[in-house]
Amino acid sequence: MKKKKTLTIIVQAGIIAAVYVALTYVSALLGLASGVIQVRISEALCVLPLFTPAAVPGLFIGCALANLLTGSLPLDILFGSLATLAGALGAYGIRRGVYTTKKTHTARFLKVLTPFPNLLANMLIVPWVLRWVYGVPDAIWFSTLTVGAGELIAGVGLGLVLLFALERHAGQIFGRTFAS
Repeated sequence: MKKKKTLTIIVQAGIIAAVYVALTYVSALLGLASGVIQVRISEALCVLPLFTPAAVPGLFIGCALANLLTGSLPLDILFGSLATLAGALGAYGIRRGVYTTKKTHTARFLKVLTPFPNLLANMLIVPWVLRWVYGVPDAIWFSTLTVGAGELIAGVGLGLVLLFALERHAGQIFGRTFAS
């Protein structure tokens, strides 16, 4: 049984990574995947740690691969992926609160907070990457606002739509990992 659960998590992480890369490519085709203003559709997936622990490594690997394949510089690949990992771990922490609380209204409130660790991680890390890796001359505060705006659109807006769309069928989609 343990081997089956491990295999399930590996497969789910791989699928999440692949979807992240594909959605980042769509964003790149639209000119939205990189730069000071980024609206990566793939950031909506950062709510998935609420449903499966496999999303944490899946998002990290997906972001690293997407950055590598879209031509990011090595330090951006590293720190951008670490920002996504930090956000995914934060979302996973919220998951623990959602499924341990007995109060329905508290659980619903916590679910709405799920995309915010990723928003914060990207707002804290990406502006510095833009400045030090790419030499973007904008003030850090300005880059923080523009990165935050993109994350609000893709990560929070689209992410919450995805979260509530998946919520009803999460057990069927993610299997036993949903309840673990």
